[in-house]
Amino acid sequence: MQTTKQSSKLLKLIILALLGTISLVLFFFNFPLPFLPPYLKIDFSEVPALMAALIFSPVAGIIVVAVKNILYLMVSGAGDPIGVTANFLAGIMFVVPVAILYHKFKGVKSIVSGLVTGTIIMALGMSVLNYFFILPAYAWFMGWEMSEQVKWISVIAGVLPFNIIKGIVVGLLFIPLFVKMRTWIEQKQAKVA
Repeated sequence: MQTTKQSSKLLKLIILALLGTISLVLFFFNFPLPFLPPYLKIDFSEVPALMAALIFSPVAGIIVVAVKNILYLMVSGAGDPIGVTANFLAGIMFVVPVAILYHKFKGVKSIVSGLVTGTIIMALGMSVLNYFFILPAYAWFMGWEMSEQVKWISVIAGVLPFNIIKGIVVGLLFIPLFVKMRTWIEQKQAKVA
């Protein structure tokens, strides 16, 4: 019995590490939107975190987001800890609501409502965090003066629309993926439960 539990924990750890690595690879396949600042790039690295969160729990999704960001810091040579922290927080705000609603209600409708909720939470949460913490941290780090007006414009014209669009794009990719993989996800849940 003890060996079975240890094997199950090891399998879970291996799956989370693998999904975190896949998430890192997807993180590098990013693209900017033509009407937003070029440093705001869409990527699909939350998809493996969503899978982990659906198979296991919201905490598993957070672990995959964390693994991706830690690996990115290691690979990129610790270039931008502020951006990595922002990406980690955005990932949590997006993935956790989807996982909570899915585990509570199970089904495609709960995934759709979770993606909508996650998009709204991520867009509003990242707007607030950018205004009060992330943009001032960048300004301090770079030695820039940043007025309240510049912060406000950056949030309203950049951060808010970007996160809404990112949530929609990732959601539109994830819903058909979930529909195709639903049986597999439910089988994995039964095995690791």
